[in-house]
Amino acid sequence: MTTHGHRTPPPSPDAGPGHGAAPEPGDGTAPSRPSPGGTPLPACPPALTASPFESDTFTAATFVRVGRGPLLALGAVWLLTRAGMLLLLLRDSLGIGGVGREVSVLYQYWYGQFAHGTFPVNDVTWQYPPGAGLVIVSPAVLPWLTYFQAFVALTLLADAVVTAALARADSRRVTHGAWIWVCGLPLLLHLPLARYDVQVTALAVLSLLALTARSATAHRLGGALAGIGALVKVWPALALIGTPRGRTTRDAWVAAGVTAAALLATLALCFSNSFDFLRQQGSRGVQIESLGGTALALSQATGLWPGQVQYRYGAFEYVGPYVSSVGRIALLLTVVAFGWLLIWRLRAVRWTAATPLDAALAAVLLFTVTSRVISPQYMIWLLGLAAVCLTSRATVMRPVALLLLPAAALSSLAYPILYQDLLTGSWPGVAVVALRNATLFAAALLAARRLWTSTVADPS
Repeated sequence: MTTHGHRTPPPSPDAGPGHGAAPEPGDGTAPSRPSPGGTPLPACPPALTASPFESDTFTAATFVRVGRGPLLALGAVWLLTRAGMLLLLLRDSLGIGGVGREVSVLYQYWYGQFAHGTFPVNDVTWQYPPGAGLVIVSPAVLPWLTYFQAFVALTLLADAVVTAALARADSRRVTHGAWIWVCGLPLLLHLPLARYDVQVTALAVLSLLALTARSATAHRLGGALAGIGALVKVWPALALIGTPRGRTTRDAWVAAGVTAAALLATLALCFSNSFDFLRQQGSRGVQIESLGGTALALSQATGLWPGQVQYRYGAFEYVGPYVSSVGRIALLLTVVAFGWLLIWRLRAVRWTAATPLDAALAAVLLFTVTSRVISPQYMIWLLGLAAVCLTSRATVMRPVALLLLPAAALSSLAYPILYQDLLTGSWPGVAVVALRNATLFAAALLAARRLWTSTVADPS
């Protein structure tokens, strides 16, 4: 080209990017500006986008070029944070304490039941689908460790698998996805190491990452993982709510159904009383940390409601006037949320690579806030799904993911730190849970709105 009458000499065949050669595609180098005399001036920096989350130049906070450095940094942060979580678990004296007893007492008791060839019978604390038994008996693969030690080791292994899968989700960059998981999970303190929800979340994360691949085999694998997850704790089935219409949906949903049916049949043949959990699940009331429980807690704290807290069905629940009505309202809202998801799926007209991920997060958020139970470990699910969303630059869930971080911190403040205050109805505990639930409710509404507008509403 000519500039003010001067012709820029063509680059020599062996010239590099700094000697007039065109930059390699995707290397992040901006083209040089010719001066009036034909001598290239320093390149102009690319303009930042409206949001730093969408900018290639804001690498410190968003996307970092992958070499060994970022991956080593991710690994180092993972090791440091998990060491801190382990230390808290070994001491297990924060707040009300006893977080690890669920593994060392309850899970180990269930393990003994499975060793005798039966699911727990007439046990009000056993409220999980049959696939959960596989996680409970999994410490048997490490016989040289105690049950508690083996369970924690396998939980850390599942955590590491999630981290590696998120980091690998974009082969050229380390995105927010891996970092929000690595840095977000410790906000729940040591709780994730003493619950089996990390293993369940790993199934959902791997399922969603497989569904974003191009091959039919990967879609079937994603469906199979979702089917296994659904048989372990139900909610991973929602990973399939956003699969694109057509062959992807058929492959994934059929694989999920076949896998879940085969696994269920196998467990029913190997163990007796496989469906006893249904009687216990249906008897649950309104847990003190749920959205409905928050309404009752605020009414109790202001003297408007005379109810009290009791330990029932493996959790602290409210008993008293209007509790059954609050429970029925929660079930009605769950049905409404499910209906909204069906309407969304029927009316959605635009799918991006991130739509299955975004839909899964929105769906689980909606079912979480409408549930009669919001246990603190539910935040593990939400952090994992938010992390998957952020592996795609097409996601619309970035603000939702950011809301989940303070919600996770508030959850650990509520349990175990201020849990005694919550049990007694004191204002510090009630206020923290109310703020956490308000944050989750706002995140659920925002997720639903952004999913709808990005896939259904007319972009014009």
